[in-house]
Amino acid sequence: MTGDWHGGAAAVATLTFDVDAETPVLAADRSFADHMSTMSHQAYGPEVGVPRILDLLAELDVPATFFVPGWVAEQRPGLAASIVERGHEVAHHSYSHRPPTGMSAAQERADFERALAVFAEQDIPISGHRAALWEASWRTPGLVAEHGLRYDSSLMADDRPYRLAAGGTEIAELPVHWSLDDWEQYAFLPAPQIGPVITAPGTVLGMWCDELDAMRQYRCLFNLCAHPFLSGRPSRVVALRKLIEFALDRGDVRFARCRDVADAALADPALPTHHPHPPAAFVTDEG
Repeated sequence: MTGDWHGGAAAVATLTFDVDAETPVLAADRSFADHMSTMSHQAYGPEVGVPRILDLLAELDVPATFFVPGWVAEQRPGLAASIVERGHEVAHHSYSHRPPTGMSAAQERADFERALAVFAEQDIPISGHRAALWEASWRTPGLVAEHGLRYDSSLMADDRPYRLAAGGTEIAELPVHWSLDDWEQYAFLPAPQIGPVITAPGTVLGMWCDELDAMRQYRCLFNLCAHPFLSGRPSRVVALRKLIEFALDRGDVRFARCRDVADAALADPALPTHHPHPPAAFVTDEG
């Protein structure tokens, strides 16, 4: 894509998959390592969901980006390479899946750099970052820029890409939103207790198709966030297939890897630059 970030498409679709595996549960409480059922639920993602999703993407000939925590790549040394070999992008998703908002500056840096070291050891190129739980700290963009990454995908200030001033330079922000995350729709665990109900894939498909059609009217970035341990399940993969086919049938939706959208966004002078900073002191009547 050159010139305008969208390359003339009505909307650009980035299919992103957060290959979290066991990390979200272990980051919340390491004692859940003793819960065999919970661990098996999470391991389903890289063991079954990722290969199934890769086959679907190959069949429909669309690219995707897989955000992988460093710990997951370290524990499964062939995983990241298997994704890159299929023509997709692997991106940085922390090491431990601990949210940066719960870390000190030193802890966030150590976690960030530990993941980079894993990917460097495996010779996996990394261009972008997504914070665990999307909980970026005010320090996060600076770390992304400092280490030469070109984009972040954790924030929600727009539904089109924008530039983010960081560390004396600019990175691209590829915004996300809860409505395009399968976690809110499908996630359920009794231990730890997550999610009250499981939404039917047909309902989720309808919502996502409606969102895509609306985004086509406003020339937006349809940045889908799915998790292989959730969307890798059979009925949900079928819904994902229908979503991709729906977009392809529209004829004016471009599928792209996040790094390609980021490069186009950074080359588009029409996109705004945001200068993030914490809000001013908030004072209520209570002080």
